[in-house]
Amino acid sequence: MRMVFTRFVLPVIVLMMAAAASWNLLPHHPRVTADASLGGGTPRVLFEATLQNASAPPGPAPPGMVWIPGGEFSMGAADPPRTDPVGMQATADSRPVHRVYVDGFYMDQTVVTNREFAKFVKSTRYVTLAERTPRAEDFPGAPPENLVAGSVVFSPPDHPVPLNNHFQWWSYVRGTNWRHPLGTESGIQGHDRDPVVHIAYEDALEYARWAHKHLPTEAEWEFAARGGLVGKPFVWGDEFRPGGKWMANTHEGHFPDRDTGDDGYAGIAPVSQYPPNGYGLFDMAGNVWQWTSDWYRPDYYAQLAAAGGVSRNPQGPVIGLDPSEPGQQKKVHRGGSFLCTDQYCSRYMVGTRGKGEVSTGTNHLGFRCVMTREQYIAAGKSQTKSHREP
Repeated sequence: MRMVFTRFVLPVIVLMMAAAASWNLLPHHPRVTADASLGGGTPRVLFEATLQNASAPPGPAPPGMVWIPGGEFSMGAADPPRTDPVGMQATADSRPVHRVYVDGFYMDQTVVTNREFAKFVKSTRYVTLAERTPRAEDFPGAPPENLVAGSVVFSPPDHPVPLNNHFQWWSYVRGTNWRHPLGTESGIQGHDRDPVVHIAYEDALEYARWAHKHLPTEAEWEFAARGGLVGKPFVWGDEFRPGGKWMANTHEGHFPDRDTGDDGYAGIAPVSQYPPNGYGLFDMAGNVWQWTSDWYRPDYYAQLAAAGGVSRNPQGPVIGLDPSEPGQQKKVHRGGSFLCTDQYCSRYMVGTRGKGEVSTGTNHLGFRCVMTREQYIAAGKSQTKSHREP
């Protein structure tokens, strides 16, 4: 699931105007179609064949990365099996399905871990946004007691609650950051392989620059997540639990008050505990949401589809817009998290989208990086060798 939250839970008074999106187009040729029906009488959505690039990678993959060939594919989500009014109804922003082309690139096999982020901090002495005390001039009128460093933590109630108010299970906790993911009494010792969390967008950008990489566009992320499959609802195929096997870290039990951990983990899991997708990428569904570089607009896919043709390496809208909170600029999140459930919002389904205000980190949000052919050549493999785990 994905909630709407600002970093300091303060009122927003500035209304930002939306700008037109821009993109490059290629001629569109009809392709073989694949059926992505989810059953239960749900309308069928047709996905066209994925046409992978045949060009070879520029060299051996940097440690911890894999080559994603890129190519032309159908981007977007099929209609969900149910449109629950507080959760999956929001996935209308993942349609219509439209054709996109992306160049090949390298991608981190896993999200960035605590160990890897610690290397970055040690090298640069970087201080994350959650560790900084908010300035009064940035939040005029805010009570001084609200201007404390911290971050947003999932705080489940001890009883069932209506699902129409996410503030019932989210709290802003002072002293929370990547080193203390569940508050000041928590730590990351013994959790080197856990995803780093409480990372705001600018924190992820700084890490990517240090590593000579960048955050993936939404199109790059989805092409990679599909792993060569066409129109499947999950990154591994058609069934949520093929043969009864858990394929991702999601929420079991009753949301939000009880996670049974039937998939092996109640809460966050170390990286790569579940099978990789067809490109060798781990945790492209569940565990933690992942930042992308695209601004969020619910109508962006409709704009691309209306233009016709094939969108080439789309970078997202020039400026974002979330009609539910028009004063807050948000970036697209992808992949779902350990809180995703069909009781509320099953956005572990590939193609579905999340969104997050750029200064907001949570304990179910992380990131991974990508490297273009040009970045690979410019940086050289030796410069990235120490940044990823063997």
